[in-house]
Amino acid sequence: MTDHDGAGAVRPLTLDWVGRQLNAGERIVGTEALHGGITAEMRRLTVAAPDGGVRHLVLRTFVEPSFVDPAEEMLNREADALALLAGTGVTAPGPVAVDPTAAHCEYPSLLMTHLVGRTVLEDGGLEARVPVLARQLVAIHAVRPAERPREYQAWASADEIVPVPGADAAVWSAAIDVIRKPAPPYEGRFLHRDFHPGNVLFEAERAGPVGPPRVTGVVDWVQNSWGPADLDVAHCSTNLALLHGPAWGLRFAEAYEEAGGVLASAASERLYWRLLDALAFAGGVRWVARPWREAGRTELTTRAVEERLNAYVTALMEALG
Repeated sequence: MTDHDGAGAVRPLTLDWVGRQLNAGERIVGTEALHGGITAEMRRLTVAAPDGGVRHLVLRTFVEPSFVDPAEEMLNREADALALLAGTGVTAPGPVAVDPTAAHCEYPSLLMTHLVGRTVLEDGGLEARVPVLARQLVAIHAVRPAERPREYQAWASADEIVPVPGADAAVWSAAIDVIRKPAPPYEGRFLHRDFHPGNVLFEAERAGPVGPPRVTGVVDWVQNSWGPADLDVAHCSTNLALLHGPAWGLRFAEAYEEAGGVLASAASERLYWRLLDALAFAGGVRWVARPWREAGRTELTTRAVEERLNAYVTALMEALG
């Protein structure tokens, strides 16, 4: 996340806009920059009430052009998803206000409620967390919106993939050929579309190796869409493979099915979705690895993550190809 005004600072117009969303007598008494974003600034705001009570809000501000979608589309999409999820068993922030075109703020912004908990990216306790992540994703896929969100978008095409340095040329060529084919047919589901450990909050005192872990919420819904369950599973699998090693990427799909989730029946179809996601990481490893290092995983250099991505693509081709 880029911070242009110093840690936690909120720009004047945005501060005024947020103030108009508060209850009578409330005021902002503190701001804190949250790390982990790529194109958006995330800040936690501490709000004090006249009676001495304190609550927190979260402000998302798009200060740089997104390489995926315009900020207006993403903020409206997230606000709609948060409103939808309020009536389900999936815990997510609640929408407070949105200024998608920066009509009031310096930049497009979304104000939402704050969820307790923390992300957990370390290796310790992973064996216990993976089934919990899988159950959470099954619950997301069970959501039935009255109005479908947009159809999923692939984040890379076969002609755009450039193998990571040191990649096995023959393996990557064969993998790219897999996603060159038309997408397999699928039964659509409500997708988070960016489901991974960095967007799942765990109860702080139970998040580490001492369990059992408990999810307190899922955040970052800007890419929610409609598509195959396999694609959400693929995205979490790739992230697990890069964070913790290729074997965990392969393990997640098993955990998802053990939790009651349904994936494509044919190995060739599973391979397509898994590679469609994994290969899309090739051009953006440095962007993915940076917030992980900021969160404490300093060993995950760009080169180390590229090596894991190469190993994961190879493992997929061996397991499902």
